Amino acid sequence: MTDASYPEDLRYSSDHEWVRETGDGTVRVGITHYAQEALGDVVYVSLPAVGDVIEAGDSCGEVESTKSVSDLYAPLGGTVTAVNEALDATPELVNSDPYEQGWMYELQLADGADTSALLDAAAYQAEIG
Repeated sequence: MTDASYPEDLRYSSDHEWVRETGDGTVRVGITHYAQEALGDVVYVSLPAVGDVIEAGDSCGEVESTKSVSDLYAPLGGTVTAVNEALDATPELVNSDPYEQGWMYELQLADGADTSALLDAAAYQAEIG
């Protein structure tokens, strides 16, 4: 049984990012409920720029909270096609709605990049214990 805080239709990285396939080889990326809860109140988000080419595992931004600053890591490689500009004015969306309004950026996947290498909801929850 998986927790509703971790939607079944997403894939997850061990760095606490989630990935949702949006079609045409594009994915939407954000941080998980677990990550936003561990961070506390998010006060600032630094995202990659549209057009940036990132490799899986690269640091591509930061999330700043009242407690700490954490790097964002790319769960997959590709080219950034969109960023969530709403986070400039309301970074707290990461806390209140991490899987919908609090998404971070969209990525056109590089050739060979595949979400199947990421964790499903049950495996991610087992990893975070």
